Amino acid sequence: MLEKFIKSLKASPIVKKGEYDYFVHPVSDGVPEMEPKILKEITAVIQKKTDLDVNKIVCVEAMGIHLATALSLETGIPFVVIRKREYGLLGEVPVFQKTGYSEQKLYINSINKGDKIFLIDDVVSTGGTYIAIIKALQKMEVEIKDAIAIIEKGDGKKIVEEETSISLKTMAKLDLVDGKVIVESTIEDN
Repeated sequence: MLEKFIKSLKASPIVKKGEYDYFVHPVSDGVPEMEPKILKEITAVIQKKTDLDVNKIVCVEAMGIHLATALSLETGIPFVVIRKREYGLLGEVPVFQKTGYSEQKLYINSINKGDKIFLIDDVVSTGGTYIAIIKALQKMEVEIKDAIAIIEKGDGKKIVEEETSISLKTMAKLDLVDGKVIVESTIEDN
C-alpha cells in the first residue's frame, strides 16, 4: 500500500549539513514536488493503523502542516499547528525544542486540558521535537491518543518512547548508507 512512498524515499538525494547527512524528500522538505498519490497512501495507512478517536490533529510547523491538512481533509477532524512564532494568545504554551541540527522555541495554542489528540510530524531522528512537545502536552493534561512520525531515522523513536512513555508509530524506518536511502521497515511490516 505504500509503494509510491517507498519508491520516492529510495530516490531521495542526500546532502551534507555540517556533519549531518540529510535526505531531501517532499514529506520532510517540500521538495521535489509532492505527488498527491503519496499523500493519499500516507493518509490511508494512518487511518488503518492508528487511533483517530480524537477531537484534534496536532502537527508541528512547517513540515507537519501538509500531513495534518491531508489527514484532516480525509477524516473531517480539525487540526492545530504548533508554531515557531509567538502570538501571545491566552493560554499559549512555549516549548523549547532541540534537535540534531537546530534549537528553537515552539508555541502551542488552541489545545486545552482534556483534548484528545493525534500527533503527527514528518521525521523523527534525534527525538528532540517529539520529546519537547509530548512533555508539554502531558503537562497540559492533554490525552495523546496516538502519535506518528512519517519517517524514522536514527534512534529518535526509541528515545522518545523511553523519555515520554508514549508509543510513537513510524511509517518508514530508513538509514542512509553509501549515499543512498535504505528502507529498513514500514508500518505495514508490524
